[in-house]
Amino acid sequence: MRDFHILAKPIGPVCNLACTYCFYLEKEILFPGRQGPADWTMPDSVLERFIRQYIASQPQDVVHFAWQGGEPTLLGVDFFRKVVALQQKHARGKRIENALQTNGILLDDGWCGFLAENRFLIGLSIDGPGELQDRYRVGKGGAPTFNRVARSMGLLKKHGVEFNTL
Repeated sequence: MRDFHILAKPIGPVCNLACTYCFYLEKEILFPGRQGPADWTMPDSVLERFIRQYIASQPQDVVHFAWQGGEPTLLGVDFFRKVVALQQKHARGKRIENALQTNGILLDDGWCGFLAENRFLIGLSIDGPGELQDRYRVGKGGAPTFNRVARSMGLLKKHGVEFNTL
């Protein structure tokens, strides 16, 4: 059996930013009638089946999960508590590792405590110094985001969460 990797998008294209260069936000229009994050969230039955089957399909002793969006933190920390519980339930002796790509806007002490405790690797999206970040990575109403992302970076450091910037 050969190794392979899947990038999970449990909230699809939904994001809390409106980056000027984003090609993914327009995907929401392909699914008319969906309103907020609840309409996009991966159902529990699909989540458990995905986790169980993905772990079972991996031949190695370490299984890597990668979570992306849109913006996966819109699902809330309880969704990822459920993810970790399901991974533990289906691990069958394998070590599970998680990576999560985020814009960092919603990270707080609660999130960072959870991420540290469960050893998530975080990819923090940032476009560079404030003048670049605030020009291209803006909120839905055009609000700047650099200070919020910088605050989140500080929280990740404070809690000892391993992260990289993209």
